[in-house]
Amino acid sequence: MNHKLAILFISMLSSLMLSNNLYIPQQKEKNKEKKEKPIEVKETKEKVVATTKIDTSKIKLKNIVAEVDSLKTIDLAKLKLYKKNAHASYYADKFNGRKTASGAIFSNNKYTAAHKKLPFGTKVKVTNESNGKFVIVEVTDRGPFTKAREIDLSKKAFMDIVTNKSSGTMIVTIEVIEK
Repeated sequence: MNHKLAILFISMLSSLMLSNNLYIPQQKEKNKEKKEKPIEVKETKEKVVATTKIDTSKIKLKNIVAEVDSLKTIDLAKLKLYKKNAHASYYADKFNGRKTASGAIFSNNKYTAAHKKLPFGTKVKVTNESNGKFVIVEVTDRGPFTKAREIDLSKKAFMDIVTNKSSGTMIVTIEVIEK
């Protein structure tokens, strides 16, 4: 059996996986005595065949699709950076039930936001820069009316991504989801 040919095949297989944007995370060694199964190499008259079991549940594609409201999906590859290091806050409870600038009734239990310039209906991905958590919200109102702040989130959206629940503001990255 030609081991050089087997090594060449394995390196070609791994480069093929990388060129197709596949990523296989390394498994943590729980038991050092446990040996990994070697790749099986079979030599036939026509060709050399290498086989191994690949756990497809651990393969992640580069383009990620986020599930929003358990019904809609948004391709995260269609994101356009709007602003980094933006200050975000959330609506006070007193605004529940009031009309927004778009005419919709505001609810702190929905994933909505207020922005000074973005058109109504724009879907925005807001990511907390300190912990990487994000939400997808729809712009339904104008504001915030404080110069230092870029976006006001509904209370539900804000609390989903904030690190300190008693905080009233956080630093976020805003990305517009293009249609």
